[in-house]
Amino acid sequence: MKTLIRGGHLIDPKTSRDGIYDILIEDSVIREVSDAIRKTDGKTQVVDASGCIVAPGLIDVHCHLREPGFEYKETILTGTSAAVRGGFTTIVCMANTDPVNDSRSVTEFIIDKARTEGKCKVLPCGAITRGLKGEELAEIGEMFSAGIIAISDDGRSVRNAGLMRKALEYAKTFKIPVISHCEDTMLSGGYVHEGTASLLNGLEGIPAIAEELMVQRDIAIARYVDAPIHITHISTGGSVDIIQTARKTFRKVACDTCPHYFSLTDEATLTFDTNTKVNPPLRSGKDVEAIKEGLRKGVIDIIATDHAPHEYTSKDVEFDLATFGISGFETAFALSLNLVREGVLDMAELLKKMTANPAKLLGVDSGTIAEGAPADIIIFDPDREWTVDRNLFLSKGKNTPFHGAALRGRNLFTMVDGKIMFNELK
Repeated sequence: MKTLIRGGHLIDPKTSRDGIYDILIEDSVIREVSDAIRKTDGKTQVVDASGCIVAPGLIDVHCHLREPGFEYKETILTGTSAAVRGGFTTIVCMANTDPVNDSRSVTEFIIDKARTEGKCKVLPCGAITRGLKGEELAEIGEMFSAGIIAISDDGRSVRNAGLMRKALEYAKTFKIPVISHCEDTMLSGGYVHEGTASLLNGLEGIPAIAEELMVQRDIAIARYVDAPIHITHISTGGSVDIIQTARKTFRKVACDTCPHYFSLTDEATLTFDTNTKVNPPLRSGKDVEAIKEGLRKGVIDIIATDHAPHEYTSKDVEFDLATFGISGFETAFALSLNLVREGVLDMAELLKKMTANPAKLLGVDSGTIAEGAPADIIIFDPDREWTVDRNLFLSKGKNTPFHGAALRGRNLFTMVDGKIMFNELK
């Protein structure tokens, strides 16, 4: 099967291509990228991308697919369907399933399920500790041989510094990243950012220092054992400063943030809308500006979704009882495109943080449109206007604070390994 994507404006940060190109795909591989490819036979399907931007498929290093165990929140089928609509062709699913992905059997289940039902590539992240309890290491070697791409206790920090050291040493041996959720639970325990908004709404606050102390600790441990570390979903200006300072003498530190941390402030929680309840929490306006500056300077390497779908009843309760999380696959890219309009990043820089940089972190060969690379491709219109309607989400999780928001920029076409998995081109 051959597909010719014709006449689109190709932007590929890894190859530095930025212009009108044709792309020929055969089976699952990109065969040719040229400014003019002739249609060779009647069996080649042609995709007209004129007027749109063609880019490598987006790579999400942090999401939650919930299966096994929480299929009422999300399944691999519904989650990956939402992902390809949003432009994601490769996603890393966290280990907080039931049972936890802390063994070979759970890793194999996720991989097998994704192979038969997934709409995009699913890379499992194994747990650092058994049951995410922080007491003893999980079967990292067994999970690695089964196919995990990284390890993380996301949703919880590894409080035991000795265990974190061992995890980093194991990960260094297997050449996989440790994705660190940084939260000192002895300081957190609240529901929203500790600041003016928490004083006004009367909800217990989570101070910025709860994140920043653990960022500093985990980088210090990684430096000591000379192992790479990836700090996930950073939300505070202090975290940006710590990472920027650390990199001056220790280059093995990477980090990501999520669209809600540069799109909303803690003032959104004044509505008591439980869809604004996330962990880490939405921060102050000053923190939001610091996150944008961190993205602009390149301190923040990656934009991830932290897609965290929940069923209606988990959110339709009092704020303190509601679960943390936003369903993010279907809004993340449009929200991120706002960074280009605001002048924080140019289009190539934004795409790099969602394609080439995640690919480098994970050690995968996608994230580029080049001859011989996997045919993971998206086509999007950066100016397409649309209104978020959670009732139309393909994800089971309808928990979004952006319901009813007018956004600009929409993915229209997603190809995974040469197969068209989503198509709204007209």
